[in-house]
Amino acid sequence: MVKAYELRGLSKEELVKKLGDLRKELSESHVAKVTGGAASKIAKIKSIRKSIARVLTVHNQQQKEGIRKAAAGSKYISKDLRLKKTRAMRRALTEAQRSLKTPKQAKREEHFPARKYALKAE
Repeated sequence: MVKAYELRGLSKEELVKKLGDLRKELSESHVAKVTGGAASKIAKIKSIRKSIARVLTVHNQQQKEGIRKAAAGSKYISKDLRLKKTRAMRRALTEAQRSLKTPKQAKREEHFPARKYALKAE
């Protein structure tokens, strides 16, 4: 079983090679299962599948990191690099847009400020 931290040190080519080896081993294990091969081969199927998933995860993370570095400093960010959040949050007004006031509202607040009352102490 491969560990993710071990895979992070590998280059793209080494990851692709490792992926090919694991897929080949998986297909051999499936053949062994059908032909009634050794139990040890059959028992490894789950761990091989998990290892393939780990290799693909690390490969995709490295690709995304490379794209992030290439896109750094550009005016626009590609959609797959933007924050996902929720659809409602992406469409919500920004803080600056929320704090804006209409001209009528601004005039009303300027000409009719909130009254200040002082109570006489007894």
